[in-house]
Amino acid sequence: MKIAVVIPKYGLVGGAEAFAYELTERLAQRDEFEIHVFANKWRQGRSTVTFHKVPHLPFPRFMRPINFAYFSKRRIHPEYYDLIHSHDRIFTMNIFTMHGIPHKTWIREARAKPLSLFDRSMAWVEEKALKGSSLPMILPVSTLVKEELLRIYDIPESKIQVIHPGVSIDRFKALDHESCRYEIRQRHGLSQSDIIVLFVGMNFEIKRLQLVLKGIAHLVGTEMTNSTLKLLVVGKGDERRYLAMARGLGIQNRILFAGVSREIEKYYLASDIFTMPSQLDTFGLAVLEAMTAGLPVIITQKVGASDLIDPDIHGFVLGKDPSPLDFSEKLAFLMKKENRMRLGDNARKAALQYTWDKVGDQVADLYHKLVRRGNPV
Repeated sequence: MKIAVVIPKYGLVGGAEAFAYELTERLAQRDEFEIHVFANKWRQGRSTVTFHKVPHLPFPRFMRPINFAYFSKRRIHPEYYDLIHSHDRIFTMNIFTMHGIPHKTWIREARAKPLSLFDRSMAWVEEKALKGSSLPMILPVSTLVKEELLRIYDIPESKIQVIHPGVSIDRFKALDHESCRYEIRQRHGLSQSDIIVLFVGMNFEIKRLQLVLKGIAHLVGTEMTNSTLKLLVVGKGDERRYLAMARGLGIQNRILFAGVSREIEKYYLASDIFTMPSQLDTFGLAVLEAMTAGLPVIITQKVGASDLIDPDIHGFVLGKDPSPLDFSEKLAFLMKKENRMRLGDNARKAALQYTWDKVGDQVADLYHKLVRRGNPV
């Protein structure tokens, strides 16, 4: 079966890019598939994949989404492939893995910004794909994305199947838990007895770092004055702003910024609790990775990974707009070692059910069903 996989950047930095890479690499290892990737940039993996260059015209910026969709259509000849599986907005495809919510909703509600020409271009391509007569099978990465799709577009539910991202178990198996704990804590001047809350993200505002700081300040100011509670922030954002905020809250000595790391698995293994109380996250792969490392999690209903979490068993799912008190109450519960160990162990067992191999099985089954059914572009 010949499959055309479409994504602008294959295997490079980004959630969609990583998803497409991990899934496609596993499918390419199966004798039943011949995989062709259509991208502008890519990272060669170990699997046998044929790459096809899709031109990239950087200027004008607002035309980029349209250009990629146009050149993809020019380069892919549907008669040569059994299925076209896209991870980006293009004009024609059999399967569309949707990594984000409808673009207009994202800009207006999550970013609270007016639509730019670039945004209008992106939304136009999306609407061409999702309002046309040849509607693709849509694979949202979470129930949250599915619900937003149904709210915005007139799409029958039979054309939607939620398939969550997976986790690479081998990345954790290759590491020694205690060695990572010692190495990372020593690197950042943390003691082995410190209770580390880990926050991971590239957008501190959307992921609500401010809420985490206020929640910790509330906890410290009530009953944890002498605790060894510390916050370790991995990612990229306005560190000065949040350090000033921590200083104003009187917890500047409890927050450390580690910057962007290529050793994120070590940070999970070195920590005790994970939090990502985002304003909106269509999935949040970091949540699943943290669970794999055995960390209890504190997230919100607006994080797609909440699909995988049974509250009070794997961690806590706060409401859509939680208060610092809401956050601090859950954190206080996890300050007790027996509580975080129990929930963390449950989280790890749950995460092991979501491997990339299992995601590959789901997608392979779908490929076969669509081909048997006859699903031309």
